[in-house]
Amino acid sequence: MKIFAALLLSFALMLAAQAPRRLTADQFPNADPDSVEPLINVTELPTTPIAKQPDGVLPPQTLGPGDLVSISVSDCPDLTKSFRVNGAGMLKLQLLKEPIVAAGKEPQEIEDEIQRALIKDEILVQPIVSVAVLEYRSRPVSVMGAVKRPITFQAVGTVTLLDALARAEGLAQDHGAEVLVSRPRAAGAGPALVQRISLNGLMVEADPALNIRLVGGEEIRVPSAGKVYVVGNVKKPGIYPIQEGNNSTVFEMVAMSEGLAPYAKKQAYIYRREAGKEGRNEIQVELAKIMDRKGVDVPLEANDILYIPDNKGQRLTNTIIERIVGFGTATGTGILVWH
Repeated sequence: MKIFAALLLSFALMLAAQAPRRLTADQFPNADPDSVEPLINVTELPTTPIAKQPDGVLPPQTLGPGDLVSISVSDCPDLTKSFRVNGAGMLKLQLLKEPIVAAGKEPQEIEDEIQRALIKDEILVQPIVSVAVLEYRSRPVSVMGAVKRPITFQAVGTVTLLDALARAEGLAQDHGAEVLVSRPRAAGAGPALVQRISLNGLMVEADPALNIRLVGGEEIRVPSAGKVYVVGNVKKPGIYPIQEGNNSTVFEMVAMSEGLAPYAKKQAYIYRREAGKEGRNEIQVELAKIMDRKGVDVPLEANDILYIPDNKGQRLTNTIIERIVGFGTATGTGILVWH
């Protein structure tokens, strides 16, 4: 019986091997068309489209008035387009009975709001909604003052104080010792909050706590350093900066102006404005003793005028003083020529 079963199995396998097979046309071009299976073109196979971000889509952040978003709603071309958030922070979409609150919400939250509105208004049963940000206008950061290129930009993504100063191409030569960052408060909550940040701590000591993050709405101002006007019988008259907290003195300012010219008088004069008083006070300085290191050096304050006459020079009048300050402010060159 075992031998008979083995023979029967062998006979069955032989018949199966001889059964006609359906051939492909590329292998047997002359075969009977009824016995040939059509070729499959792999390029015609159905594929799942790859999700692709639209060009210019920005990182998701909370939205505000003026921002531009791209909205896509499946099977609803009237809502598949770009919309701008209005001044009240709302998105007014066609077909929807009520506007969508966009201010303070991220794109994912707005997607959910639109989906619920479409179902509530019986426009779509199972809407598929996507929202992407194309342009931010609600996050302005302004950088001004003693920087190389004052600028206003949008705080998109992670933006820090150093980033903002870099966008302004760095600090100008006459920058002061600190930077002022103004942050707006909520409406009706009072004036803006102003934070003073040491530029030395931020840029020299690299204190990470001072490199604050900016979210939009900030105004960054870099005040100019205080200035001292040095005129008269020196080799290089001009306007010289003094940093707040550093007590620049008469000796230092003479050194910065490259020293005394010949025949300088032994006395110099400081012209200083005092709060609540018109004009400037005149302070006589024993210049010869200071330069010989035999007298007490005199500290200077911002906006002082240090006048060093020659042997024939006279004291400055108020008219001349105001002309010096006005000329220096108007030119901005830091160079004064004294005759």
